[in-house]
Amino acid sequence: MTRIHNDPADFAEEALSGFALLHERFVRPVPGGVVRRRPGPQGKTVVIFGGGSGHYPAFAGLVGPGFGDGSVVGNIFTSPSAQYAYSVGRQANRGGGVIFSFGNYAGDVMNFGIACEQLAAEGIDARSVIVTDDMLSASVDETSKRRGIAGDFVVFKVLAAAAEAGAGINEVERLGRKANDRTRTAGIAFSGCTFPGAVEPLFTVDRASMAVGLGIHGEPGLETVPLQSAREIGELLVRTVLAEAPAGSSGRVGVILNGLGSTKYEELFLLWGEIAPRLADAGLQLVEPEVGELVTSLDMAGVSLSLVWLDDELEPLWCAPVETPAYRKGSAPGADSGSDDDGAVADAVVEQIAPGSPVSQELAAQVVALTTAAFTTVRENEDLLAQMDSIAGDGDHGRGMVRGLDAALAAATAVAAQSAGAGSTLARAGDAWAEHAGGTSGVLWGSALRAAGQVLGDDDAVDAAGVLAAVDAYAAALTRLGKAVPGDKTMVDAVAPFAATLHDAVATGRPLSEAFLAAAASASAAAASTADLLPKLGRARPHAHKSLGTPDPGATSFALIVTTLADAATHERKVHVE
Repeated sequence: MTRIHNDPADFAEEALSGFALLHERFVRPVPGGVVRRRPGPQGKTVVIFGGGSGHYPAFAGLVGPGFGDGSVVGNIFTSPSAQYAYSVGRQANRGGGVIFSFGNYAGDVMNFGIACEQLAAEGIDARSVIVTDDMLSASVDETSKRRGIAGDFVVFKVLAAAAEAGAGINEVERLGRKANDRTRTAGIAFSGCTFPGAVEPLFTVDRASMAVGLGIHGEPGLETVPLQSAREIGELLVRTVLAEAPAGSSGRVGVILNGLGSTKYEELFLLWGEIAPRLADAGLQLVEPEVGELVTSLDMAGVSLSLVWLDDELEPLWCAPVETPAYRKGSAPGADSGSDDDGAVADAVVEQIAPGSPVSQELAAQVVALTTAAFTTVRENEDLLAQMDSIAGDGDHGRGMVRGLDAALAAATAVAAQSAGAGSTLARAGDAWAEHAGGTSGVLWGSALRAAGQVLGDDDAVDAAGVLAAVDAYAAALTRLGKAVPGDKTMVDAVAPFAATLHDAVATGRPLSEAFLAAAASASAAAASTADLLPKLGRARPHAHKSLGTPDPGATSFALIVTTLADAATHERKVHVE
């Protein structure tokens, strides 16, 4: 259990603040994460790692000479926002381009992708190298769908060492992708992890069992088997990883036996005594193996085994010296030399708020009131949404929705007080949601609300046609970014029938308030029916069978919000899910 905290919602930010204070010799804090206190030379390709908190020493603990140039830090198990990634990228940039590297999770892919687009618009060459080492999360025919787990460390190490040696961005990217293609990981868990402030873990494993195929975001294992001895666990992990040795690979491998957070080092050492001889018996030469905690999952009890098949290009990079707060190897050049970088890059120009028309200002006040109602409802249902998400995901949906709506409400209130119109108020609320919530739902809600706000504008009164246009813009942004379709068990399963019912009701001449109620009812029914679907996208996909019987949390939260908006607009009952 994670026991030390103030407000659990602030855990990640406060932990990062303490980390930066302790390790100020290595890092300086910037909006969205940390960068090196003593950066590399001008013209260097910079390598930035990122993801949610809860994985220390990944990701911020790996920033320093020989390793990362910066780290983007999200809330616990939640991908950092595009704004955070953009901020760290700008602060770390040395003129040679930026490479972000992260595990293959939908929210990370979307948010870092948007950050790359934003940096590119400023003339900064920005790219992503996505880690897909988790063998058990998808078949060999679908390696692009595999998650990134402890193999993150391997890819990060190769990317960073290549950049540190002065390679250009094309070469750094090529070597990082090569390392990913030659890395395999398999893991098991003995117990789930517990969020700060929670009293129960995200999942449990019977004391006589173990879960095979763990994720690093509190996801349950892909299957549960009887608890085995260390000898049997060693045999299982080695057999699984060696089953996919890259074709034509040499016998030299880098190895990581990784603890997930509460597996004791003595246990890892004992297990290593079972694993190392089996690898040697398979004809492998072990190159500078690592045993310890490198990519954790809060207080999860579990282990994973990663192998990277080395060659003449990768082996020197795997062995290159490093000095960071959490990981050291050899003597890294520049670890105690070079000038400090205490100057922050100037923030991007903030878009100014132009006053809206009087009628649009009145509508902006309604946007604030409706956002308040939505925030209240989602906060009341936070635990329910978290429970839904923990069945096959990482359990962070409720907290992410609350954080997003809280930020959206603060932003909407502030800009409305500056005489903003409805469109700007909604767009700024979306931007704040995306920035502070992070994750898949954060970027989807944020981008969709901005799109709807741009359609509403700040000048005209909004009639039924205007509402329909805004809803269509919201739905279009959602599907463009998330690439989901009805039936994938996502928020789209509630959004699509909501929009269709709203259009049909308005077309038959029903008043907008009645049409909105009918559309909200349709969304609620559709969200409930997602219990019968198997997820095809996102973190729940590897655990698809576990989610049968449980509605999708994204679809449910959308239905909650639109039902609240419909009720608030008609001064009817306050909604709450039982």
